[in-house]
Amino acid sequence: MADPKPGNAAPARKAATGAYTPVEVSPNRRARRKYTVRLWAVRHSRFFEWFYTRFAEAFLLLHPVWNLFGYQRVERPVTFVERHVKGFLFDCRMCGQCVLSSTGMSCPMNCPKQLRNGPCGGVRANGNCEVEPDMPCVWVQAWKGSQNMARGNTIMNVQKPVNQSLRETSSWLRVTAEAAAARQTAAGKDA
Repeated sequence: MADPKPGNAAPARKAATGAYTPVEVSPNRRARRKYTVRLWAVRHSRFFEWFYTRFAEAFLLLHPVWNLFGYQRVERPVTFVERHVKGFLFDCRMCGQCVLSSTGMSCPMNCPKQLRNGPCGGVRANGNCEVEPDMPCVWVQAWKGSQNMARGNTIMNVQKPVNQSLRETSSWLRVTAEAAAARQTAAGKDA
């Protein structure tokens, strides 16, 4: 086996997996940074709820533009932006069926078990995950975040199972298309 690069933790084990850790960056520090921003977003869930509502309204106003270009054509650039914005703020996993507004701005896909409707029975006494003991439980954070939100009771709504075929697609565009279709259906009934 080739001599591992200096600075890598547990080089033999990492070499077997193909993982690489730069000398200057601790994987624990990188993970803590993600948790820090995610926890900050949960603490400010009321602002993000307000902002998301306005953002969804603006995106819906752009429906004629998305329709003109075609939703399939704009999917890739919108997904790119969505991945980076939501990835930074919420550590989003791009499931394509975002429920942040129902879960206190805590992404349930960050749960190692990917539970969509509440915590497992293994939440530790300190509120951390049973699988990753250093990580705050996603659902404990979701409950805290939902208590700050104006529509915090939506955390009680049962979520549909994740449709894996929608992974890596834009939930922003999907929600907009669904809202536009619902608005058009309602307008058709009124006529």
